[in-house]
This record gives sequence, structure tokens and C-alpha cells, in this order.
Amino acid sequence: MSTPPPLAGGTNGPHALRPLLETTLAALTEGAETRGGPLPSGGPTTVTTHVRDTAGDLLPTHGTGAHHALHTLIRAVTAGAADPADPLCAAHLHCPPLALATAADLAASALNPSMDSWDQAPAASALEALLTSTLAAEVHGTHTGDALITTGGTESNQLALLLAREHAATRGQPLRLLVGANAHHSLRRAAWLLGLPAPLTLPAPRGVLDPTALDEALTEHTARTRHGAPADAYLVAATAGTTDAGLIDPLTDIADLCATHGARLHIDAAYGAGLLFSPTHRPKLHGLERADSATLDLHKLGWQPAAAGLLTVRDPTDTTVLAHRADYLNADDDTEAGLPDLLGRSLRTTRRPDALKIAVTLKALGRTGLGALVDQVCDRARELADLITAHPRFDLYDKPTISTVLFRPTDADDDHIAQVRRTLLDNGTAVLGRATIDGRRWLKATLLNPHTRTEHLTALLTLVEGTSHR
Repeated sequence: MSTPPPLAGGTNGPHALRPLLETTLAALTEGAETRGGPLPSGGPTTVTTHVRDTAGDLLPTHGTGAHHALHTLIRAVTAGAADPADPLCAAHLHCPPLALATAADLAASALNPSMDSWDQAPAASALEALLTSTLAAEVHGTHTGDALITTGGTESNQLALLLAREHAATRGQPLRLLVGANAHHSLRRAAWLLGLPAPLTLPAPRGVLDPTALDEALTEHTARTRHGAPADAYLVAATAGTTDAGLIDPLTDIADLCATHGARLHIDAAYGAGLLFSPTHRPKLHGLERADSATLDLHKLGWQPAAAGLLTVRDPTDTTVLAHRADYLNADDDTEAGLPDLLGRSLRTTRRPDALKIAVTLKALGRTGLGALVDQVCDRARELADLITAHPRFDLYDKPTISTVLFRPTDADDDHIAQVRRTLLDNGTAVLGRATIDGRRWLKATLLNPHTRTEHLTALLTLVEGTSHR
């Protein structure tokens, strides 16, 4: 009988991993050198053909061996990757992860705790509890809040709606969601998934939710339902860091209106929550602490490998509706004997210890280190905006609120702007996003790389200008 392949855990795990990591690191290096830029050139057909030709039969009769498989496939994926660590890869809220956090994530994979019962994750569950209470206090300004680890903004927003729906149900009220036209698409989708009515969508002139329109809508609908049975409960979803432009809704005004009209408030701060770490930029989130729930994504402005999402809640009793019983995971006699019940900490059962990489990063860098990273990317965004303003052939949408900059070649139509972006992608020279605001299409640079320098920004504009005039 052949000897099984070595395992990553146990006392022999590190010894077994070391040579495999050498192969992995070599493949990462060679793949990046082959790519030579932020994106592989040639577009989807070229990349797909290369991956298929290199991978060959993924389920051969006889395997190729660990080192060959690792080197071949990791090198191919790296050569064909969009590399957020390249300063010219600036399209999305797709951060370059810190080496520190990635190393911690390796440990999480090697240990492989499953966060659905204490006997599968004794220390990891304790660390997660410390992390969630720490970040809930950071958001809500109180040590009585709570937070749940999620896969990101989509899951967090869906959970927020679920908790609000169940909170309203305890009072016999159906829930109605109000969102701005600038809200993330996941909120509308979550309403659909949860069987809620289509959200009431309010105007968002200049990209932010209009408080006057919100006041009018809440006044109208609360008066309309007051004479019905039962009156609706309302959840207002505000945004702190829009996907298109990184804009922040007037959170304090919105919180005041929610308090006046008795509405629940959720703030989607998947992008903007990282500003909490910066003394310079934290005031932009004034009012976040008043939210009943808030979405955070630290795989955006937190430099974590995905996934690293959280949903924080001001009232920890809100999460009790997630309680669930499965005798093999949280039997009554076990919980009565003092074993922590983890099953109600997520809608998922098996889930990774994503808290580990986040906790390592917070501990290693502290507020000062994280705040410095936030300040650096925000500074680069303002610098790029200044370069665009001074450039005779570009128009700037507006000064950046966080680290997203929208611009377009002067006098170009929307179709040409889309073509400019695709040409850069096909050439593999730069990765820019796109956004449509106020009926016009813009190129979008989302700066999340703290190693970006002035020369990278000028190189980016030179590439766009050259492509625009071909």
C-alpha cells in the first residue's frame, strides 16, 4: 500500500509544507515575470487557451506529483492574473493583500479550524470573539455591540436585512427597505432573496442619498401605514463608500431622520469602514456609530486576502434570531456544560477562521500603522485628481472622498471611453474600471495600493492619453 501524501497540520506539517512552499514561491515569481504587468495581454481567448494548454488533463489516471502540479498550475494562474499589487491595476475594490495577512491565512489553511463548533476550533473561536467585540466597539463606540464574520459585503448586507426583518416580525410588522439610487446592488438582491417587497429607491443627486427625499418618503409612508394593520417597519440603508465613486452619504442627517421616524438604520461601509483607523479621515464617518448594523469589508480598505467581511450590530440581541440547533454541533447538554455555541454565529455551517489574518494585522500594525496605509492611498487619490485637473486633455468628475477617482478624456463619447478601457485590458498595460454617473460614463481608478507613487500615476495617465488618441 502506498504512503498517503503528507498533511499540513500536526507536528510534521511545517516540515512537509516547507519544500512545497519553495515550489509555490518559485512559481509565483516566474508567473509574475512572465506576465510582466498588471494583467496578461491578449484578452479572454488568449488567457483561456494558455490555461487549458498548460493544465492539460486535470484528472489524469496517474498524477503528475505535487511539485509538478504546484509549479505548473500556480505559474499559469499567476501569469494570467490581474495583480492588484501592480500600481497600474486600479479598477476595483480589489486590494493587494499584505504579506503578513497572507502568511496568517496560510496558518489558517494548515490548521483548518471549522468555525461551527467549539471542538473543531477551540482557540480560533476564542480569538474570533475577541476580534468581533473589538471591531463592534470601533464602529458603534460601545463595548456592548457584537459582530459576525462574513464573506463580504453581499453576505453582510443580506444578514442585515434578515436581522431587521426578524426584529420587525417580533412586533408583528412587515419590513420595507429604503435605499438610495447609489446603493450597492446586493441590497436589492437581498430583499428579493428574503421575500421582501422591492425597495423604495430614493434620489441620490451627485451620488449621495438625498436627506430631503428620505424625510419625505418616511413621512409619507409612516403616515400611510399608521391607519393600516399592521404598520410597516422601515429599514434605511445608507452607504459609506459607494462602489462607483467612493462617496459617503450624509450619515448624521440620515441617522437623525431614522430616529425621528422610528426607522432602523443600516450603513453599508464595506469600502469606507477602513477610514476609522485614520485620525485624518475618521470624521468622514461621523454618524456611523448610530447605525443599528454596519457592513465592513477588510479585503477592501484593510489589505486582507479575501474573504474578510463583518456585520456589526449595536444591540447584540439582534443576532439571537440566528440561533439554530444541530445535536452533533451544539447539543443542549454541551452548551449547558459551558461549551460555546458557534452555530448561531453565521448562516453558514463550515467556515474558515478568517478572524486570524485580521487579528494578526490589527495586532501587528495597530491604529497608527493601519491609519498610515489609509492616509497614503487617500493622498495618492488626491494627487491623481490634481494631475487630472492640470491636464488639458482630461476631465475630473470630482475631488475624491476616499481613494476612488473618476475621469474621462475631454470631448470623448461614452462608447470611446469604454473602448479605451478595453484596449488597455487587451494590451495588459493598465486595469481601470468604469462608472456611469449623472448619465455619463467615466473611467475609474480605485487606489488601494499604498506603494503607488507619483510616477505610477503619471504613467497611468500617459497610457490612457496614448490609447485615447489612436
